[in-house]
Amino acid sequence: MTTIGESIRTSPAVTQAIDAIVAEVDAKTAAITEVRGPQSELETPYEALVKEAGETRGWPLLYPCLGSGAGRGPLVELADGSVKWDLVAGIGVHFFGHSHPEIIRAQVEAGLEDTTKHGNLQAGTAPYAFSKKLLELAGRKSGLSRAFLTTSGAMANECALKVCLQKRWPARRVLAFKHCFMGRSLTMTSIGDSAAARHHIPVTMEVDYMPFWNARGAEKLGGKTKFIDWSLWQLDQYVRRYPNDHACFVMELVQGEGGFNVPPRDWLVEIMKACKGYGIPVWDDEIQAFGRTEQMFAFEHFDVGEYVDVFCVGKMTQACAAAWTEEMAPQRGLLSGTFLSGTADFLVGQRILEMLEEGDFYGEEGLFAQHQKAFREHAQALMTKHPEWFPEVEYAPELVGGVGGMMRMTPFGGVKEKVAAAAKAIYREGAIVFWCGHGPVHLRLLPPLPTMKLEDWPRIFEVLERGFAAAAG
Repeated sequence: MTTIGESIRTSPAVTQAIDAIVAEVDAKTAAITEVRGPQSELETPYEALVKEAGETRGWPLLYPCLGSGAGRGPLVELADGSVKWDLVAGIGVHFFGHSHPEIIRAQVEAGLEDTTKHGNLQAGTAPYAFSKKLLELAGRKSGLSRAFLTTSGAMANECALKVCLQKRWPARRVLAFKHCFMGRSLTMTSIGDSAAARHHIPVTMEVDYMPFWNARGAEKLGGKTKFIDWSLWQLDQYVRRYPNDHACFVMELVQGEGGFNVPPRDWLVEIMKACKGYGIPVWDDEIQAFGRTEQMFAFEHFDVGEYVDVFCVGKMTQACAAAWTEEMAPQRGLLSGTFLSGTADFLVGQRILEMLEEGDFYGEEGLFAQHQKAFREHAQALMTKHPEWFPEVEYAPELVGGVGGMMRMTPFGGVKEKVAAAAKAIYREGAIVFWCGHGPVHLRLLPPLPTMKLEDWPRIFEVLERGFAAAAG
């Protein structure tokens, strides 16, 4: 005996129909092979669509970018028929690019469900299959064993914070790194170190900011060991000032919005060990870094999983989650909500986890490390060709940086207005990029590496060079 739901999912007629849809999408998108300009007959209606989109939300779109619903790997087609390199992938969401056959298949399969959303009160099996896979992978190198699913990275962070606050009650303070980013909810903008994000709104959390690793700063202090000692001294000062009043230390192991800053392992280890000594839980926020380093989890990349008490993931995984160890288990009822997420999020998210596990992406010789190397080589070549675009920047130890699928370069002295102008010029030339950092500001790439080829980089840098040239005047 089987359920009607299972009989639908395994129906030969349904399987045949899905196969036909996937094949048709693949055949149609095969024509997307390179950057191209808009179709003349679509330009005017497209401009109207872009204007309408801006009016609907109350301010103009940052880029006049509206997708057609099709693409091919790292190339995306817009609704005016133009094609661009997508090098930011929804700020890291579309890591397998556009119109990937496995993603299309999972999305179509999701349409077979009787409802769109799953909730805490009523859910199908998809959310828990996703959770099981996530925890299976996370548990390889950490004590993470339970997860709560939710609809966004900010909500995953809210859940993680609640777990820490309850565990450490009545502690009410949070430790965080300078230049961190936590999301756009009221509480997360209070923790995130961005004044612009909380302009004219109340601050709801008391936060103590620690310095993040900076190689140039370490040089000025006398080396890495001196920087570690200085960081531990700073931590001790906060603990002494507010004894037993820190609910957690939230850490982006690789900073995202803060500038794709990558620390050495021993600096992270010493801070985490100190937190353990003080009884302060370590909360690892990997909403932007997950999947992109040289190991699937950033805590695996740095080999610090044994120190992680609470963990958050999102973006690439489609469905978002907060996870924790048995020791951090919250009381029943602390975490809830109407929605867990949608069926497509869970089916696509699970397939992404499986593809990350199955692929040859990780390790020192893995595909992501190879792409990072290729990016750096082409960026260095561009800097050598046009040194006037890349003046030295104080406190920026390297003008090209990142790890794995998190890539950055620092043109025009890291001045935000100039970097933003370059990003917009690059968009006009045929590639979508963004920026990050709080001074200096960097040009940021989060490309869909699993669907990119190493031989794509010369063509990409031709577009980047044209954009830089246009911005430089």
